[in-house]
Amino acid sequence: MGSLDRSKKRIQLWKKALLHFALCFVTGFFTGFAPPSAANIFSVGAAERPPVVVVVPAAPLKASGQVVEPAGSTANRSLSEISRSVPVPADNDVDPPPPHEGSGARGATAVAPPPRERLLILVTTTRRDDRFQGAFLRRLAHTLRLVPPPLLWIVVQASEDAGATAAMLRNTGVMYRHLTFKENFTDPEAEADHQRNVALSHVEYHRLTGIIHFAAASNVYDLQFFEEIRHIEVFGAWPVAMVSTNRKRVVVDGPVCNSSKVQEWILKELNNDNKLLLSSTDRSHKPPKINISGFAFNSSILWDPERWGRPTSLPDTSQDSIKFVHEVILEDETKLKGIPADCSRIMVWHLNMPSILTLPFHSQNQGRR
Repeated sequence: MGSLDRSKKRIQLWKKALLHFALCFVTGFFTGFAPPSAANIFSVGAAERPPVVVVVPAAPLKASGQVVEPAGSTANRSLSEISRSVPVPADNDVDPPPPHEGSGARGATAVAPPPRERLLILVTTTRRDDRFQGAFLRRLAHTLRLVPPPLLWIVVQASEDAGATAAMLRNTGVMYRHLTFKENFTDPEAEADHQRNVALSHVEYHRLTGIIHFAAASNVYDLQFFEEIRHIEVFGAWPVAMVSTNRKRVVVDGPVCNSSKVQEWILKELNNDNKLLLSSTDRSHKPPKINISGFAFNSSILWDPERWGRPTSLPDTSQDSIKFVHEVILEDETKLKGIPADCSRIMVWHLNMPSILTLPFHSQNQGRR
């Protein structure tokens, strides 16, 4: 009797197992014909959960070395943190982001990211006695907002005048660095050169890799100009139209090019009727000095001379970097690229405004007082 009971129990267990197997098979078979939306009924709750957003407060703001990111968001960080955050990789050392993989049974083909544009480093100097400086800086800021990133605007200014400019720069929507100095100068040219040296020393110290151009606050630009100088490998030059308001004349200063190769340098003076007053040509390929608004260069020549085939024993450029840059540009014109290809188009205008300008309502207001 005992063996008969055990055999009956075994048969019942097998029947239950077969019944479970049949039920699972039938359920899986009909589930395969169901629409995809019906198969996700158990994952809807997890998919509809809102993401968790963590807000990290910014570091305290410092007087120098401020950066304003595009779209108006302010990043208050120290100077060392800023140097690591600016997207300034070397031209040949760019690590592409990981490829995006799409969803689906077979997945999506990895798409190579577009090449990263070169960083534009625009250096602007200031003058203490320039009554139009605030207006010029705002106008230049509105121009730079239209330039595609990456772009870094370096503004150099005396420390006692930096407060109002810093407040203005925070609202421009342009990534910038505001550098200050404490030295006093009586010569405006010496002060401007000192400011350029401050900017170049900053670029050299932080090894910011990009194309440097000295953008005066009173300059007027064609937006295509900024795209042209991104293609500069070593040095670039172009003609500059200098407009004088008090003398009512225009002076064109710059290179003469043939297929982007600099052949000679010209200096033409035109009056307000566009008539030629003076024309001089330097066929020696060695002008005494290039217009400060008429050239750009790769910033790596300041700290990586071997990359450009120069000796490693360079003079100390920390005190007079702008003079060093002028000498390097003029010593080898084969590396000098004309902007645009034939240098026949004016893309930069420099406005020479008098420091003292009598306003129309100045005498009337004084008479009322």
